[in-house]
Amino acid sequence: MASSLLRPSSSPLPTVCILLLLLLVSPPLSESSSSPSVLPSSLSAKKLCNSTPHPETCLKSLNLFVDINISPSILTFLLQTLKSALSEASDLARILGSAGAGVVENQRATLQDCWELHQISLSCLRKSSSFVLSGKKLSDVRTFLSAALTNRATCLEGLAAASGPAKETVAGAVAEAYKSVSNALSILSNVAPPPGGRRRGRRHPPGSISGSSQFPAWLSRRDRRLLQSTDEGNGYDPRSVLTVAQDGSGNFTTIGDAVAAVPNNSGDRTVIIVRAGVYNENVEIPSYKTNVVFLGDGSNATVIRGSRSVGGGWTTFRSATLAVAGEGFLARDIAVENAAGPENAQAVALRVNADLSAFYLCSFSGYQDTLYVHSFRQFYRECAISGTVDFIFGNAAVVFQGCAIQPRRPLPGQFNAITAQGRDDPNENTGISIQNCTVVAAGDFAGSATRTYLGRPWREYSRTVFMETYMDSVVDPAGWREWNATRKGLETVYYGEYRNRGEGARTEKRVDWAGHHLMEYDDAVEFTVEALISGDGWLESTSFPYDYPV
Repeated sequence: MASSLLRPSSSPLPTVCILLLLLLVSPPLSESSSSPSVLPSSLSAKKLCNSTPHPETCLKSLNLFVDINISPSILTFLLQTLKSALSEASDLARILGSAGAGVVENQRATLQDCWELHQISLSCLRKSSSFVLSGKKLSDVRTFLSAALTNRATCLEGLAAASGPAKETVAGAVAEAYKSVSNALSILSNVAPPPGGRRRGRRHPPGSISGSSQFPAWLSRRDRRLLQSTDEGNGYDPRSVLTVAQDGSGNFTTIGDAVAAVPNNSGDRTVIIVRAGVYNENVEIPSYKTNVVFLGDGSNATVIRGSRSVGGGWTTFRSATLAVAGEGFLARDIAVENAAGPENAQAVALRVNADLSAFYLCSFSGYQDTLYVHSFRQFYRECAISGTVDFIFGNAAVVFQGCAIQPRRPLPGQFNAITAQGRDDPNENTGISIQNCTVVAAGDFAGSATRTYLGRPWREYSRTVFMETYMDSVVDPAGWREWNATRKGLETVYYGEYRNRGEGARTEKRVDWAGHHLMEYDDAVEFTVEALISGDGWLESTSFPYDYPV
């Protein structure tokens, strides 16, 4: 439940008390910024609101500041905007909970998607307010707010395919409720600018952005050992190590049953060892199943296989064979497949909307929309990803290192696009970074004349970079492709290439969009583990290796 500080009140006295409290407790900045923490007299609440995406909503949130002669800090404005966002999100939860028969689902799980994602958004808003009040890292707040906006977009995508008398009302309520979230993210950018500025620090040898092989810092040494070795939970409490085996030799015969046995909201790791076999099931790790680890017997031995698809009547979000929403998820030596086939359109193998998630020595195979890197911070090391159309897509802040990216043969008349990044707000800290990987055609591609592109802009502010990656001739000389005939976003995307190699890495015939960049060293540093996913703060705990500049 939200604290009373964050609940709206119709009485003027509590509102004044809230204002005084916000002014008194506005915390110091916890990360360096060139922006002042106190607004100069020339910058009023009105001027600040005019710089946000939804000025009228902002003014409504800050109406008390507009009418009095004070100079609060920007963080005070941010806290008040978050208070409004949480109040509006709470109202939306009631609307979603009662939508019922008023929305006719043409794709299964449309309302379930909206409800579950909105609960995660509510948690993001509560954590954001708490982090700002306590002076914790503002980069985490940007992650939470970016994820909340991604949840909004996913819900609206599902509702667009629905019908029924309440559809437009529900969709309008979703769009309206998230305006203050977007405004909060905009105000936050005045406190700590979004990624993209130059960083100072020791340089690697000229041109190189790869450091020594190691895991990002948000993975503990214990987790690194767990993922990097053949350790199967040695040293963990035996009660926190579960085994799944189809022959009955373990604790469970299905992965879903093992996940159900994991304690809810646990701060400790639960290790699930999945023995060799093909597990024909759709597995979900809900948001309340935290710090789960999957350890397989190898990506050629332990396989999770499903066949849900949009063609089969599911939403893209719910089509995933393995769906991960629980924070701190790790996996090693697992294969995840969606066997729906190319004729069934979008069919996700793995979907991840869990913060601080990492995958090592795994494989993900499908056709359209194989890997849904939906939101939050993610890391993939030495994994294999194969597919056709938009087969790495979503709006996470995600880094791939040492991965094998394998375009497959699509349906006749289709083209391949490796990435479709979904950033639709310029203040979001999201993007896809592909570093030191290989782009080589899969075996079934041989002899195909299909054009394969590095990516196309799913959203207006899409960000994707390929760095120090080998590309064979499967990559089309243009490199990138428009989303559709409108050519929207070609000026506002950020598509970058840095020191790639191979026939497909030649840049003489690349697109001439304003949003395409041949990157310099300082540009590339912005898309490393340390800069893009705050990897120095969590990956060390995973035991996965990772590279990042000093």
